[in-house]
Amino acid sequence: MPPSTWNAAKAKVQLRLSVQRLRIAQQKKEAHAKGSRRDIALLLEKGKIESARVKVEAVINEDVNLELYELLELYCELLIARFGLLDQNTRDPDPGISEGVCSIIHAAPRTEVKELLVLRDMLMHKYGRDFSVAAMENRSGCVSERIMRKLIIETPSEELIDGYLGEIAKAYSVKWASTSSTTAAAQGSVVDGTSGSNTLESLPLYSREISDKLPDIPPTEDETGKPKASAGGKMEHSKEETEDEFAVLARRFEELKKR
Repeated sequence: MPPSTWNAAKAKVQLRLSVQRLRIAQQKKEAHAKGSRRDIALLLEKGKIESARVKVEAVINEDVNLELYELLELYCELLIARFGLLDQNTRDPDPGISEGVCSIIHAAPRTEVKELLVLRDMLMHKYGRDFSVAAMENRSGCVSERIMRKLIIETPSEELIDGYLGEIAKAYSVKWASTSSTTAAAQGSVVDGTSGSNTLESLPLYSREISDKLPDIPPTEDETGKPKASAGGKMEHSKEETEDEFAVLARRFEELKKR
C-alpha cells in the first residue's frame, strides 16, 4: 500500500493508546505475580517444594514477559518523541526510529495488547510488505537484541529457580534453604572443620613465636659485655630500673610544680 495512506494524527493517537494499555497490562501482571509469590511462600512453608518449583517457573516467565512489555512501552514513547522522523514520507524508517519500528512489528503478536497490534498494522502499511517481512524475520538484526532475548522460550535454570525461591522465602519470612545451598554449606562446614583443626594446632606455635619475640629488648649499657644473669637477677634488675624511672618522673613532676 502506498505511503499516502498513512494518517499521522491516527498514528500518534494509537501510539499513546498503546503506551497506556501497556502500562495497565504491566500493573495487572505485577498484581498477579504478587499473588503467585504469596502462594509460593505458603507452599514453601508447608514443605511442598516441588509444587513451589513448578509454580515459580510461571512467575519467572511472567517476569520476562513483563520486561518485554516495558521495552515495548519505551519504544512507543520513543516513536512519540521522534514522531517527526516517523511521519516522513519514506519507504524505510529513519535510523533513529528503525529499531523501535522493527521491534514493535516483530514482538507485538506476542502480547495481549490489541492497541499495539493496531499500531503494528499501521506501521506495516506505511513501510510496505518487504520491510514488514524483514522485520518479522529479523533480517540483518534490525530488532533489538533485548527484545529478542525476552522472546526466547526456555526452561529456567535450577540456579534461577533457587534464586527466586530464596528471595520469596526471604520476603515472606519463610525458613527455607535450597538443596544446592545446603550441600554447599555442608561442604563448607567440612572444610572449615578441617582448616579449624589445623588452625588450632598452629595457634600454640604462633603464640610461642610471639612470646619468644616479645622479651627481645636491646641490652643496656650495663649488660653489654656481661654474661646473662639468672632469673632472680633479672627480676631484681627490672625492679631497680622501675624504681629509677619512678624517681625520675617524681623529680620532673616536682620541677614542673615549682615553675
